[in-house]
Amino acid sequence: MKNYNVLSIILLAVTMVSCQGTKNNGENLFSFNEAKFKPVYFNNEVLSLELNNPENKKIDSIIYYVNDKKIASKKGLEKVDFNLKDAKLGYQNLKALVYFESDSAGKEITSRVEMVSSVQPKLLKYTIVNTFAHDTLSFTEGLEFIRDTLFESTGSGGDRKSFFRKYDYKSMKVYKQNDLETQYFGEGITMINNKIYQLTWQSNVGFIYNLNTLKREKTFTYDKKIEGWGMTNDGTCIYQSDGTEKIWKMNPNTQKMIDYINVYAGSDKIKSVNELEWINGKIYCNIWQKDAIAVVNPATGAVEGILNMADLRKSLKAKNAEVLNGIAYNPNTKTIFVTGKNWDKMFEIKVVE
Repeated sequence: MKNYNVLSIILLAVTMVSCQGTKNNGENLFSFNEAKFKPVYFNNEVLSLELNNPENKKIDSIIYYVNDKKIASKKGLEKVDFNLKDAKLGYQNLKALVYFESDSAGKEITSRVEMVSSVQPKLLKYTIVNTFAHDTLSFTEGLEFIRDTLFESTGSGGDRKSFFRKYDYKSMKVYKQNDLETQYFGEGITMINNKIYQLTWQSNVGFIYNLNTLKREKTFTYDKKIEGWGMTNDGTCIYQSDGTEKIWKMNPNTQKMIDYINVYAGSDKIKSVNELEWINGKIYCNIWQKDAIAVVNPATGAVEGILNMADLRKSLKAKNAEVLNGIAYNPNTKTIFVTGKNWDKMFEIKVVE
């Protein structure tokens, strides 16, 4: 396993446990042979599954599942090899239904292994193109360019309600602002299909607005019991974070979750993924309480690059400045705008390897 020195920039929670707490409602008759499991796996490896049968029960058949998807049906104790090539990063939940001695119901046993990324993240560099003023009362949760105009969403703070606004980032002139009801803590926003989508933190609801009028057209309920954090889209689907290592993929038409990825940098599980931005086929992610941005492959969840933004904080003057949060890509200038919660500055940058 490789040690990635660049990960010291992020210093995120690491989970290295491969299989813990094997559930066994098979009355201790059977179990996965966990002694054969490796601490972690990569996606170019094969996972071998075999069962222990200490009482030498006569097994009729075994059905094997990985992440609740059936992968094989075998007679007796024949070993099963599962290719991890197309598996998601993260835990692979294993299950076997064992049928033996005319037991028609079968006995279920479970375990899990962890698959981590084999990609070595690159340490990326950036240059500052411009510096602009930023509202120090804005507890930034989302940042996005729409038609060359900057939109920003905020959470509640002080005497301010959560809001999102569109404004001229050069002069800070506000064109229009929507305040949320006091019970909602505003989170990320994104624009797709001429609609603006907005998340709330712990209320389990999101909002859809008319792009031109900013009038709210719909309130929807998350179809998973998750928190709302960051948001972006690839032109077809919405991606949203929930404060864990997961990035969910949502159908904007139905607001239903259709998939997810787990974010890993090498063997490190990257938790607290926050604000998101889709840039040239990758997802740029703020990591909560870290002055760093992770560049994530949306198909696999592998971190491919890391931006150390710690130097930006040194030039801030706002005493109430909190964490880096807010990434917006301007396709016209091909530059990225970054800021933070209650920062007095917003930076326009260009990224290079």
